[in-house]
Amino acid sequence: MSNNSIEIKIDNNIAWIYLNRPDVFNSFNREMALSLQAKLDDCAVDRNVRAIVITGNGKAFCAGQDLKEVTTPELNPGFRKILEEHYNPIIQKIRTIEKPIIAAVNGVAAGAGANIALACDIVVATEHASFIQAFSKIGLVPDSGGTFFLPRLIGFQRASALMMLGDKVSAAQALVMGMIYKEYPTATFEEEVQALAETLAAMPTKAIGLTKRLLNQSINNSLEQQLTLESDLQIEASSSYDYNEGVTAFVEKRKPEFKGE
Repeated sequence: MSNNSIEIKIDNNIAWIYLNRPDVFNSFNREMALSLQAKLDDCAVDRNVRAIVITGNGKAFCAGQDLKEVTTPELNPGFRKILEEHYNPIIQKIRTIEKPIIAAVNGVAAGAGANIALACDIVVATEHASFIQAFSKIGLVPDSGGTFFLPRLIGFQRASALMMLGDKVSAAQALVMGMIYKEYPTATFEEEVQALAETLAAMPTKAIGLTKRLLNQSINNSLEQQLTLESDLQIEASSSYDYNEGVTAFVEKRKPEFKGE
């Protein structure tokens, strides 16, 4: 995309994707949504990328939809297009890219911004971050997979209350609820996320991708179906370079050097 609403930096097998509209708390317009999709597509096929971090520039992670876009007639794509062409494809890409994706929530994550974060494989947050299901405040319903992921993360009762009341949830509260993996001090947030991403990027990417596929399918599969899928994907994993390297390194009592293959 020919804009700078999304920035990307690839280093040490990690793709850092920055939501870059800090003047509007990284809220989404059409340009930014399509640009994020393009960057995710690039990361999916780039063999040099073995872990992805999504974060925000400035004080916010993402405030959701840019309301200026939907209240300006000449800019408004309409809600069907916004959902079917903007947010739904983003969520689908996050879940189907067979590489670990970290949401590094550096500030407020509201509405679609919160739900995009919760769709990621691992969610970490700075101590000053917050999560808000802001939809009910303006007469809308949760979207971007929120009604799918949030009840599975924190339970039906809490998810129902947060979505209906629109309460702000601090990072500390989100951690206790099981909404996020870890909360980090603001002063060391970037370093902590970097260390986490480096750990994931150095791991057997093939196996992590297959694990992600198993987790996706587990939501709808019966136990019998899931056991069969585990068997099939374990056979696939056991034919990988990284499996052979992992076993060899274990026998030789050394640290494995995985290639992600």
